[in-house]
Amino acid sequence: MESAAKGGAAANCIILLGPTATGKTSLAVKLADHYNGQIISADSRQVYKGLNLGSGKDLEEYVVTDGNGGKKQIPYHLIDIADLSQEYSVFNYQKDFYRVFASIAEKNILPVICGGTGMYLDSIIRGYELQEVPTNTELRLSLNGLSMEELAEKLRSLKPDLHNSTDLTERHRLLRAIEIAEYEKTPEAQKQKAQAPTRPNIVPYILGLTFPRDVLRKRIKDRLRLRFKLGMIEEVDALHKNGVPWERLERLGLEYGYISRMLQGKIKSEELFSQLYIAIGQFAKRQETWFRGMERKGVHINWIPTTTQSTADQVFASALDMLCKAGISV
Repeated sequence: MESAAKGGAAANCIILLGPTATGKTSLAVKLADHYNGQIISADSRQVYKGLNLGSGKDLEEYVVTDGNGGKKQIPYHLIDIADLSQEYSVFNYQKDFYRVFASIAEKNILPVICGGTGMYLDSIIRGYELQEVPTNTELRLSLNGLSMEELAEKLRSLKPDLHNSTDLTERHRLLRAIEIAEYEKTPEAQKQKAQAPTRPNIVPYILGLTFPRDVLRKRIKDRLRLRFKLGMIEEVDALHKNGVPWERLERLGLEYGYISRMLQGKIKSEELFSQLYIAIGQFAKRQETWFRGMERKGVHINWIPTTTQSTADQVFASALDMLCKAGISV
């Protein structure tokens, strides 16, 4: 593979990012097939086993037609690697990503990174320095009586440059963020930092995929209807019956959170679709806001041009044209 990224550096991977329901998986599979590459997922829920319809794994899309009319599997990584009993973090993702990326790259295979989890993507693009932080039971007990506002103020005092505002929205995230901020000041943290694995040479050509707002809303609604038809409510119900607590499912958010609350009687069944549709639309806006924030921090995203009439084939052709002009060839 010959390539040239922005600024003259040689690109050694493709990153495809964008908000939910834009068809990233389908496009990534086509690109991986074209370049004989392998896909690395960047999705915070697809890492978990059992989260299928609600996380949009769409594993059947990784099987494509080969040149002889048969079928072939496009290799993928970092999907179905964690159990719901564990909390898979950005630290876990970055560590696993570095390992997988190095393994693929050393075989001279093109990694195609695909996903919409902004923090996962940013952590590998800008090389966050992360650490494995143990649970601090004593600290958590001392924080038990504090309100959300008091916890948020404590976190801001520890991290004035806080870049992940989502940590302020849920109590368990706030507690964990404070725990991490406190740990970072300890000698153990400094020792762990010195022993951190070396970041592999990641020089990405970053493609962004989105659609005009009205098109994106329709895609979200159509996909949501299909997922309900395919049994998404039954998937969530089965997860709970197999031992996953409601609280854990609610923390997963969106499809899993709303359906869990409906199954518990916290949301009326006739209101589920409309509430979830609105929530997913709001989530897509937050994703786009995150990607704009990455651009403000110097991450160059090459947005694929789309219109209200763009088809999947046209999007693929535009992406290939952009990659070819960037010097990325088979």
